[in-house]
Amino acid sequence: RRTLSKPLGPPMCGIVGVLCADDSSAVGPLYEALLALQHRGQDAAGIITEDAGRFCLHKDNGMVRDVFGPAQLTNLRGSIGIGHVRYPTAGSSSCAEAQPFYVNSPYGITLAHNGNLVDLPTLKRDLEREFRHLNTGSDSEVLLNLLAIELFSNLSSPSHEGTRSVSPSSGAGAAPAPDCVDAAGRKLESLSAFDGKGPTDAQVILAVNELLRRCSGGYACVSMIIGYGLLAFRDPHGIRPLSYGRRLAEGSTEHEYMVASESGALNALGFELLGDVPPGHLLLLRRGKEPRMHNCFASAAAPLAHAPCVFEYVYFARPDSVID
Repeated sequence: RRTLSKPLGPPMCGIVGVLCADDSSAVGPLYEALLALQHRGQDAAGIITEDAGRFCLHKDNGMVRDVFGPAQLTNLRGSIGIGHVRYPTAGSSSCAEAQPFYVNSPYGITLAHNGNLVDLPTLKRDLEREFRHLNTGSDSEVLLNLLAIELFSNLSSPSHEGTRSVSPSSGAGAAPAPDCVDAAGRKLESLSAFDGKGPTDAQVILAVNELLRRCSGGYACVSMIIGYGLLAFRDPHGIRPLSYGRRLAEGSTEHEYMVASESGALNALGFELLGDVPPGHLLLLRRGKEPRMHNCFASAAAPLAHAPCVFEYVYFARPDSVID
């Protein structure tokens, strides 16, 4: 008889991000969404919110109801946040591996991730060469640090618009260099348009484009940047699912937005399903603005194959969820 250090089988986690009305609390919808996604991970749970430029984080091993009590939920202040339930597929089962992860530069970035990177050793060596410290064995921490590096590279040389750091690794189906226009062909703002509060859409798009170029595997991610908002993106083949929707804020005409691993979590909380984040796309959610979807592979020579994981349909997902 063997004792396994971690579960075997296909990767499965649950992620959620919420952008509520300015005077509303995000922790309620985040907590309820994680309960709706509990079947996707029972090893650990975590929620991080942003309140007046500060992150409020609580995460630990255990089921959602065990990790979050009234005291923990009260301390998670703010109207924007992300959450995660973990099924350990990389690293260990230590509470240090619980998500979301956080880095303080640039701006303050946090990220939650569902999936696996197949080129993890190469990416870790790349990060070591860029003087990045990894505190866990999680590929989610690798993704977060890569996003931080690519975003910072757009900020460090504002007078050299379009200059990119050269990476020694590149993933399959590499993303072409973006031309800083959205899906409708509208030109985005300059990379050097810095207002002291947060990155521009163009800077975020360039960073995610380069992240997709560097990484191979199946992944869906939701991230939050202080001074900016939420972003969510999927691998170029759409292996992991990611849905988004909206609902009217209580007593207001303002919409609240949610992105989650499954549409069942959206439906359970009264959000209207707007659709799935398409493979290789980036969804930007900012307060006071309409959602913006960007195709990171718009300039690709040929369409990439859509290859969703079959286990989502027969094993992982709730029966009331609609995928792609």
